[in-house]
Amino acid sequence: MSINEIQDEIIEEFDMLDEWFDRYQALIDYGKDLPPFPEELRTKQNLIDGCQSEVWFVASLNDGKVCYQATSDAVLVKGIVALLLRVLSNQTPKDIVDADLYFIEKIGLQEHLSPTRSNGLAAMLHQMKLYALALSAKS
Repeated sequence: MSINEIQDEIIEEFDMLDEWFDRYQALIDYGKDLPPFPEELRTKQNLIDGCQSEVWFVASLNDGKVCYQATSDAVLVKGIVALLLRVLSNQTPKDIVDADLYFIEKIGLQEHLSPTRSNGLAAMLHQMKLYALALSAKS
């Protein structure tokens, strides 16, 4: 699936939830579905700067596509991480770098996050694009 197809799918899922309480619960549920993040990767080097919570990201290139692994110590942030991985993982570096992540605004996520969480979201997106650029340069 393309990045835009996945974003549209997420928007449809969130459109079915009327209340923000339900949307927060959905985010928490998405976070619970993340695969386990290896303890040995929970290093300072893999921490995202600018996040209020602790968020760890790693990336690798497999068959020309970026594969991210990530987690957070905060349940809501872990859900946001899960959405970002769903949209950007297994995409080409070019598609990731060029992506317009409109789903964030369309589902109302940005406006319902505290300023520090919004900054953390921006930091995560920035790091994901940097990983994609770096992996692209290596290949």
